[in-house]
Amino acid sequence: MPKGFNDFEQPDHWLTHNEIERVIKAFTELGVARVRLTGGEPLIRKNISQLAQRLTALPGLDDLSLSTNAILLDKHADDLYAAGVSRINVSLDTLKPERFKEITGGELQPVLDGLTAAKKAGFTPIKINMVAMKGINDDEFENMVEFCLKHDFTLRFIETMPMGATGDDATDHYLDLQIVKQQLSKCFDLIPGVMPGGGPARYMQVKNTELRIGFITPISQHFCETCNRVRLSVDGTLYLCLGQDDKVELRPLLRKGISDDELKSILIDAIAIKPEKHEFKDKPQQVVRLMSMTGG
Repeated sequence: MPKGFNDFEQPDHWLTHNEIERVIKAFTELGVARVRLTGGEPLIRKNISQLAQRLTALPGLDDLSLSTNAILLDKHADDLYAAGVSRINVSLDTLKPERFKEITGGELQPVLDGLTAAKKAGFTPIKINMVAMKGINDDEFENMVEFCLKHDFTLRFIETMPMGATGDDATDHYLDLQIVKQQLSKCFDLIPGVMPGGGPARYMQVKNTELRIGFITPISQHFCETCNRVRLSVDGTLYLCLGQDDKVELRPLLRKGISDDELKSILIDAIAIKPEKHEFKDKPQQVVRLMSMTGG
């Protein structure tokens, strides 16, 4: 998010835990089996572990995962694991403290402490998400592979996307992950690999190790035709594509008292209008949203 940004959604706009559970219950009754708690940063939500426990108790929900910046993970890891969160993804774009502060405005050590706590709690796999940025962290890819080898983490590289007010910067620092893969192939013996789950990453494996390296390519090789994801924001907006503005406002309907059957009908109709694709390459200057405001 832009430096100095502090215009976050206010709590009185947020869905309550009861409302979140109700929407997810409707999704699971329609056949959705995987749900991810994401953000923004989900660990700043009060009683996040209790929410996770309520969601994992829903019949039909087979997998509840979490994406986090890990700043607060040291405090929450044991409770989240006990609540039934099965997997976590941690955003980590650099292992250099000074560079980390420049990118995020925060400190690196709490993230490393959070990763240690997650590993100790029993989470597996723990996936490190590294946005590949030309001129910013493109000298650290091999080091991040070594870090993940050492700690038994899975590594995923992600192409930077032109989203929100930082879109121009994203375009300037965009790096095709095919280049990253070629760079890593000079240092590591990469063979085709697989990981369970429904995500868009294409995996390679470092030969004679358990390390999988995923490549998430929304720009160079978009995966729109296989995308089966929607995002429920903190304010009850159901976004059908993060690269388009197609959405359904659920909060007013929930608070008006719609029935469970009506809610499920609305969700079915929403999925039917999910866009065919994003247009990051066709319309690189199209500002859709600021991800720190969208949340999830």
